[in-house]
Amino acid sequence: MSAELQKLGFFETPKHPCNYLPDRQAVTLFADPHHSKDRHLYSLLAKNGFRRSGEYLYKPHCKSCNACVPVRICVNEFHPDRSQCRIWKRNQDLGITTHPAIYNQIHYELYRRYITVKHAGGGMDNPGPDDYMSFLTASWMNTIFYEFKLGDQILAVAVVDHLDDSLSAVYTFYDPDYLKRSLGTFSILYEIDMAIRLDLKWLYLGYWIDGCAKMSYKNKFQPIEYYLDDHWQQLTVP
Repeated sequence: MSAELQKLGFFETPKHPCNYLPDRQAVTLFADPHHSKDRHLYSLLAKNGFRRSGEYLYKPHCKSCNACVPVRICVNEFHPDRSQCRIWKRNQDLGITTHPAIYNQIHYELYRRYITVKHAGGGMDNPGPDDYMSFLTASWMNTIFYEFKLGDQILAVAVVDHLDDSLSAVYTFYDPDYLKRSLGTFSILYEIDMAIRLDLKWLYLGYWIDGCAKMSYKNKFQPIEYYLDDHWQQLTVP
């Protein structure tokens, strides 16, 4: 860890139920919530496996489990497979526009519908406007909402943090009536393309967990780097 980060305080949470693996307890490490934050600090922490949730920067810190592995795509080395090429082609009729990280009622209603259909009972049920914004945005971060439209209809919104040398995929939500478009995959493909056009190096995808079905899509973007033993490395993971 760099000298700059060594000056930053970190705090462990007590054990709490794991959000991904049933019947396990988790511990989370947070960067000092009172320390001044900006894009540069997050860029440094992202290289050390941290992730943003709202105003907070965190990473899993379980003593007896290392299942949560930070992953990132090396965008200039990425080669889409046949399925991803088909998804890219299938969605070329969509218009894509950028929006600042401010409250949008239509986006919020789409988010609520997505959560209700795709993640019912997952702890995010019935989010209010404040819950929605506090989860996706931070006052100190350059966050962009990418809106995917078919004509006048919004099909998806991808929330993306712009770091010093990379993008970080925060969250994507979409219309559940358009599952055949694979909008989650398409949003990642678009973010890879955006990172290349911005001359950035990586797209961070958060955490990957072997055996967790909800995380399996991340391993389909190859080559991908895994943060293991305090450094990034490419591995062949089935």
